[in-house]
Amino acid sequence: MSGNGAKLRTGLDRFVERLAFWMAMAGGAALIAALVITVVSIVGRGLIAAGLGPIPGDFELLEAGTAFAVLAFMGLCQYHRGHVTVDLFLARAGRRPNALIDVAANLLMTGAAGVITWRLFLGMLDKRSYGETTFILQFPIWWSFAAALAGAAVFTVVCAYTVLRSLREATQDPAPGAAGGTAGGPASR
Repeated sequence: MSGNGAKLRTGLDRFVERLAFWMAMAGGAALIAALVITVVSIVGRGLIAAGLGPIPGDFELLEAGTAFAVLAFMGLCQYHRGHVTVDLFLARAGRRPNALIDVAANLLMTGAAGVITWRLFLGMLDKRSYGETTFILQFPIWWSFAAALAGAAVFTVVCAYTVLRSLREATQDPAPGAAGGTAGGPASR
């Protein structure tokens, strides 16, 4: 392969990693906000006698933030191969069979992520067309769907990239003297 192809892959790899990283950071910020809302609301409930109270709509905010956060973390987890795998039978199978299993698993994950993204998109359009709002705060529910959709879309992009990455690893020859395959590849888990 030419040097330009290697540079392109490296650039794509960095782009996808940064995209997943910053989406996860946004998810972390949402979880920190949810934590603060929870603490303030609980303290407010405990101090009702002092004239304080819970944050109105705290549950609505927590639902929206948590839905976004979960999907925001999925891309980074996928990129770093952080999903749970069961290697009972594959540990002895060798580099090539494991690499092919990774390709299949990444294809399945991409399909699942694509379906989640698609259904969130349709749900968002549905909630928007009906003008549905939350009960207490009265903010449009489609906003929550849009936030979750952003996380799901990044997750789908990262999954598609991992298919390319695993295909590349499946077709590469192992480094000379490497018993388990490429560093960070399927056999190194």
